[in-house]
Amino acid sequence: MAKAKKETPLMQQYNSIKTKYPDAILLFRVGDFYETFGEDAIKTAQTLEIVLTKRNNGGDGQSIELAGFPHHSIDSYLPKLVRAGYRVAICDQLEDPKSVKGIVKRGVTELVTPGVTFNDQVLSSKKNNFLLSVHREKERYGMALVDISTGELLVTEGNMEKLLHIVHTFAPNEIIHQRTAKIPEQIKSCAVFKMEDWAFQYHYAYEKLTQHFQTNSLKGFGIEDKTLAIVAAGAIFAYLVEDTHHNLLSHITKIESIPQEDFLMMDGFTLRNLEIISPTNKDGKSLLQVIDYTATPMGGRLLRRRLILPLKSVNEINRRLSLIEFFNKEESLKYQIQSLLRNISDLDRLVGKLAAEKISPKEIGYLRQSLVNIDQIKKLLHPHAEVLAWLTPLNNLDELIKYLCEKLNEELPVNIVKGSVIKTGVSKELDRLRTLQSSGKQFLYDMCEREIERTGIPNLKINFNNVFGYYIEVRNTHKDKVPQEWIRKQTLVSAERYITSELKEYEDQILGAEEKISQIEYALYQEVCGYVMVFLDQIQENAHIIAQMDVAVGLSDLALSEGYTKPILNEGYAIQLKEARHPIIEKTLPLGEKYIPNDMFLDRKSQQIIMVTGPNMAGKSAILRQTAIVCLLAQIGSFVPAKYAEIGVLDKIFTRVGASDNISAGESTFMVEMNEAANILNNISDRSLILLDEIGRGTSTYDGVSIAWAIAEYLHQHPTKPKTLFATHYHELNEMTLSFERIKNFHVSIKESKGNIIFLRKLLSGGSEHSFGIHVAKLAGMPSKVVNRANEILKTLEGTRQKNSTLDKIKKVTEENIQLSFFQLDDPVLENIREELLKIDINTLTPIEAMMKLNAIKKMIGG
Repeated sequence: MAKAKKETPLMQQYNSIKTKYPDAILLFRVGDFYETFGEDAIKTAQTLEIVLTKRNNGGDGQSIELAGFPHHSIDSYLPKLVRAGYRVAICDQLEDPKSVKGIVKRGVTELVTPGVTFNDQVLSSKKNNFLLSVHREKERYGMALVDISTGELLVTEGNMEKLLHIVHTFAPNEIIHQRTAKIPEQIKSCAVFKMEDWAFQYHYAYEKLTQHFQTNSLKGFGIEDKTLAIVAAGAIFAYLVEDTHHNLLSHITKIESIPQEDFLMMDGFTLRNLEIISPTNKDGKSLLQVIDYTATPMGGRLLRRRLILPLKSVNEINRRLSLIEFFNKEESLKYQIQSLLRNISDLDRLVGKLAAEKISPKEIGYLRQSLVNIDQIKKLLHPHAEVLAWLTPLNNLDELIKYLCEKLNEELPVNIVKGSVIKTGVSKELDRLRTLQSSGKQFLYDMCEREIERTGIPNLKINFNNVFGYYIEVRNTHKDKVPQEWIRKQTLVSAERYITSELKEYEDQILGAEEKISQIEYALYQEVCGYVMVFLDQIQENAHIIAQMDVAVGLSDLALSEGYTKPILNEGYAIQLKEARHPIIEKTLPLGEKYIPNDMFLDRKSQQIIMVTGPNMAGKSAILRQTAIVCLLAQIGSFVPAKYAEIGVLDKIFTRVGASDNISAGESTFMVEMNEAANILNNISDRSLILLDEIGRGTSTYDGVSIAWAIAEYLHQHPTKPKTLFATHYHELNEMTLSFERIKNFHVSIKESKGNIIFLRKLLSGGSEHSFGIHVAKLAGMPSKVVNRANEILKTLEGTRQKNSTLDKIKKVTEENIQLSFFQLDDPVLENIREELLKIDINTLTPIEAMMKLNAIKKMIGG
């Protein structure tokens, strides 16, 4: 019979705690170190690039992997583990080792995960750190997003398309869902944690939420009927409180619903293709980076939110535009406000730390300075009633500012244990103890001088160490002069050390004073934090208003520095742009090079679809993208890079731009292209803007032309008449304008000179006859032999092929079917009607049965 493995008492304790957190790396506090063992140690050593060793794990030569780091280094090491996607359980010593015999009691005090943290090193200042909870019932999803660092809680419901939209736009760092429920593979792009079923029960969730917000119902938040969202939100509280030990959540003060109908929708392809939030390559720039002139973290996060959720309300868009216009005119006021904004800290996250009892004295100092600056901004805005009308008036927090100035020192330490937090005059006892402590050096100096004079020992010294405390040191040459009442404590090679009753009495006093000072300061600091908590709601409201102002001031700076114009938004359907520019390309052009602007007009009556032809590198894609970006910027309430812009509000922007191969998922370029195109065709509306770039190029020429033609025809014949920009190399598509009245041809102009081409980057009416691919190859540095041979082959092919043979066939099919509505061929309702009609045997049908069939068919079409 095999012997049972013996473990050391410490490892027994470690293993009992580790079993409760099998999915997390357990940082186990041992003295002055955090240790990890076994598999955790291997992961930790690799991630942190620290030494992996082994330690004894009981008898018989057993050992286990070990990796650790000093406890004071946790703020630098913890973020690296979390950013690597690990959940980290912090296990601390729950009692003083000096007062305990045997094993110290230990327990997990916090579980830090990618989506649940207050650590500044993990968080990005201008980006939310969202945890997403997903609850699925059949084909519907409830979703809840929380950023525990800022206290934001957002909920919504919808189908899988809505879920994917939430994931793409809000980019959560962690997702939780019911263990037994399947969620789409597409959303598993970040850390995912499965929870037990009990956390996803409606009654549990409802009770959890009403308890937290101290309400009788959820009607006040407008989500009473959103049962799936309520379940998802309840699971978040279960995760925060039960799983990750975050019980202090009073900074989460409300639930906000995300109404889909209020915002312009963009899918993940569009966000990526237009580089809205992130550039497609590491050296590039995103739209957010180009337009972000905000001075505060709150403003930066709000601007990001506006970019992913552009408005559809003309009134609200105009309100935002008016605020920018105001700051454009009041430049002196704007610069005063801007200088104050730069010294406003991240109030949302400071309040989050305050509620979680993780705020340091230095951070309270930042909070105090921020409140002072907000008060000064409030005074600057006071004469401008119109601004206060646009923005909710800032709360007056003079009382809190005065309190913090009276209680706390001007300069504050990072840690409360460093002391010097509470101001002189706040506590008489604290002042007395500080005086005693500060006069200590003088007391020791006076005592030393007095004893030298009394004993005649010239080189007598008074020192301190941790073993004896304070002592008097006398060289051996003078030890015969030592008074009898001195008590010898230590003999050295050349000296003796003594203590006296007076010295011990002083030591008790001074060491007692340090401990008492620490206790009193800590208690008073807690009192200050508690007082600030009373104003939590007002601070959060002010932070929200300051964020709006920061965005407006930043967009005003952007407009003035880059020459942006105020757009005109209306409920019409047309897009009219004069001299529009691509803000990202414009910002990254070499010094001295100017961006070539272009005009654009799209509507549903005369110019619904524009076919854009021209050679590679001419700027077709840039023209497509800039049209969408100008509209997007207008709908976030920003001025736009154009001389003139009049835009009928959009509700959706779709793009099929560039090759975005999903090779890792085993999909070809063409399959990805068709998936994206299908997504567009299945979700278009009358206020959609569609950008299609080189549709069909991933397959053979015949297939490509056929697919591109069919898609363009479908969009033209669809009753919603979505506005579309269609960039293509297939010059055959230029012929569509002859058969389809709302399709127009444009080309990006070039200039030929002595066999070379110059890109003019100007969009002009009419189609382009050549692709100039061989010219582009030459520009790219292709060997001249290859270029010359390509020209020879091209001439041969052009001379032998039957001109327009493919095109003639397509046109013939189009003419035969032009009277048929293209979209109806795929209409499932009409397909069902067709099947019903084919089933009917007219020879045996009675008049009554015929009337009943007709009535049934009428109901199928909603009649």
